[in-house]
Amino acid sequence: MSASELAERVLELARGRGELEVVVQRERSSLARFAASEVHQPTLVDDTVVQLTILREGRTGSASTNGTGDEHLARLVERAATAAASGTPEQGLGLTPPAPLPDVAGFDEATAALSAGDLAELAGAAIGGTGDLDAYGFVTSGDCELVVRSSAGVEAAQRFTDVTVLSIAAGAGVSGYATRSSWASGDVDPAAVGRESAEKAQRTSDAADLEPASYRAVLEPYALGELLQWFAYSAFNGLAFAEERGYLAGRLGDRVFDPKVSIADDALDPRGLPKAFDFEGTPKARVPLVEEGVARGVAWDRVTAARAGVRSTGHALPLSSRSFGPLPLALSVAPGEAASIDELVELVGDGVYVTRLHYLGVVDPREGILTGMTRDGTFRIRDGKVAEPLVNLRFTVSVPELLSEVPGLTREVALVNQSDFYDERYPFGALVPALATARFAVTGTGSGPGL
Repeated sequence: MSASELAERVLELARGRGELEVVVQRERSSLARFAASEVHQPTLVDDTVVQLTILREGRTGSASTNGTGDEHLARLVERAATAAASGTPEQGLGLTPPAPLPDVAGFDEATAALSAGDLAELAGAAIGGTGDLDAYGFVTSGDCELVVRSSAGVEAAQRFTDVTVLSIAAGAGVSGYATRSSWASGDVDPAAVGRESAEKAQRTSDAADLEPASYRAVLEPYALGELLQWFAYSAFNGLAFAEERGYLAGRLGDRVFDPKVSIADDALDPRGLPKAFDFEGTPKARVPLVEEGVARGVAWDRVTAARAGVRSTGHALPLSSRSFGPLPLALSVAPGEAASIDELVELVGDGVYVTRLHYLGVVDPREGILTGMTRDGTFRIRDGKVAEPLVNLRFTVSVPELLSEVPGLTREVALVNQSDFYDERYPFGALVPALATARFAVTGTGSGPGL
């Protein structure tokens, strides 16, 4: 039974119970990890998740199952109906109305056809690219389908693929990082990923300490993408906005960043990991979040939009994650004028160079303060050039302050994967350039690079 047929079967079994919404998420994926240049821990997933929401007399109840037989689906209907009967009435919620869906890219036959053996070969190519250094990381690919059907007439279905290669090249006192993601495996060269990580690692030997202070800095796309995604979880979240705990609450229309900074959530961009609709069947569209430094909007799903008296922007998550509120999962930062990262280094003149971030955490969501560490490629910038390597640095930054003075951004953007691949697969990433900032607060030092 196909995902669409499965959704229709649930609607049939639940007919007469109230307003109905069915979401079917199907995943076939593979992951090959490698450590010390040896491929190990292959993982194969073939799974289907069915979730049913029933709205009856203003009450809402939901349930989910991994079973696809009629007996499992019948129990799903009963559990959702029981939950709806005991729910608290919510006026004016209703189901998402049907609407035309955008045509998007995002599916590649060659990627869907990748086998476990193919992934092992790709992992071997990444390992080969690291040369004499030990390689750590993974290669993963997925073929997924999302279907939303409802008694209101929503009929949404999309099949999408993704592939990610991640490599950390490491040795005694050295480590370097690189990764690539796409929805088409032909766009990702695992050997090149391995080489990039090794080249970075070879420059990290004899790393020095650095005094805590605020420095000018260059952030590679890996670092900027991770920083912005963590910031976005609350700053651009409609629930956090409504509860006045997100950074943009009370600031819409204000200039919050440097005029060079524009951020959108754009799930339709073919350079990313495109999606046509959310888990409620609401069509995706480009949502401006910050335009030339001015705060313009946040992400909404059906529940938070009804609460705020606005329209959903198509950011509903699966039932298992919906308590977090609507999250922007397709961040896109407008590029700048710099032809290369070297130009950003020249603009910084004296400061630090950051490849990636690690162990991020939110200190104060209302003020956009995050903490974490740099890792696998941190360097001193002197006289407009990348100089000696540094140990991993501890930092605590106000993202608004970091983005308040931006000397430049690169013209080229990169897709930086933000998926952790632990829950049901729903690949997402950020399209970001490299960025130079006048304010990056180093609070201490950590361990040196390498094993």
